[in-house]
Amino acid sequence: MGLDSGAGLVDQWPVLGRHVRAAEWLRVWADLGRAPRTIDAYARGLAEYLLVCERVGVDPVVASRAHVAAFVRELTERPSHRGVNVVSIDSGSGLANATIQQRIVPVRLFYDFLIEEGLRESNPVGRGRYTPRGRRGGQQRGLVPRMTKLPWIPTEQQWLALLEVAAGEPVRNRVMLALAYDAALRREELCSLRTEDLDPGRRTLRVRAEVTKNRMERVVPYSAPTGVLLSEYLAHRAMISRARGPLFLSESRRNRAQPLTLWTWSKVVRRIALAADLPRFSTHTTRHLCLTDLARMGWELHAIARFAGHRSTESTLTYIHLSGRDLADKLAMGMDQIHAWRVEMLARVSEQPTQTAAR
Repeated sequence: MGLDSGAGLVDQWPVLGRHVRAAEWLRVWADLGRAPRTIDAYARGLAEYLLVCERVGVDPVVASRAHVAAFVRELTERPSHRGVNVVSIDSGSGLANATIQQRIVPVRLFYDFLIEEGLRESNPVGRGRYTPRGRRGGQQRGLVPRMTKLPWIPTEQQWLALLEVAAGEPVRNRVMLALAYDAALRREELCSLRTEDLDPGRRTLRVRAEVTKNRMERVVPYSAPTGVLLSEYLAHRAMISRARGPLFLSESRRNRAQPLTLWTWSKVVRRIALAADLPRFSTHTTRHLCLTDLARMGWELHAIARFAGHRSTESTLTYIHLSGRDLADKLAMGMDQIHAWRVEMLARVSEQPTQTAAR
């Protein structure tokens, strides 16, 4: 998808058409086959930065770190539905820390491109990195401190409340929720499933590389109850369309038998979440919950990482959200063992003088 053919980006962000180098950089990424959603995110982040440059009257090709800092400040002070009082980055006003990081990435990559083209000598955004300790060694922070929060997962009571609402949903929505949890699927992975990805005999499904976040294909299992629900849905789907292809289809009058979009599924989950009084529940919550449950069951970290489709266990650690009760139980078990050992050793020590005196 070259930028010329993707005129929608320029239509949505006219500023991109006013900066030749920016348009050229986006075209390179598009021609390299980056996912459309990635290109959209890059276009948005870069366009917002270019607008800030235009407001202060600086050519982005020669902009300094101070101009990038002004862009970051604008992001942190942008009005938010969360609140009006700015306490810190990610405090409830302005964009969330993760969103700010997302906006900065395309700006940093854009300047990397300008350096490679010989148009700049340094990158005003920079990146955090670690160097061996010494005269100038140690940890060097990035432009914006990165905050990593534990994912939110529902309590057992909250999960039951969600299931009670979901019970009244059409079979398509119920099986999608079941698969999203059973196989720890991301939203795009779930909505992109095709009929040929299913292996009902082995109760597994294939997550194709082209729809995953890191382009790694994997095969994951699903449970017997989900298999029953899936069979019911396939019979229902046959009444909408007998054609092979996208597994989950729209049933609306306007888009009947068309593939279900990511945004439609997000709206479905949002509606269910609000009905269950769980506004924090999202399409990614089922993935968090599944990986956390696997950790609670004693799965090893590398096994969870493989199941989740992570390249490294570092990514998996973010998703394993053990509750305080789980940690307290582990601590209590460990302390019980240590206590028993110490008592045993004290008993052995106390016996020694007695034995010596008896001699």
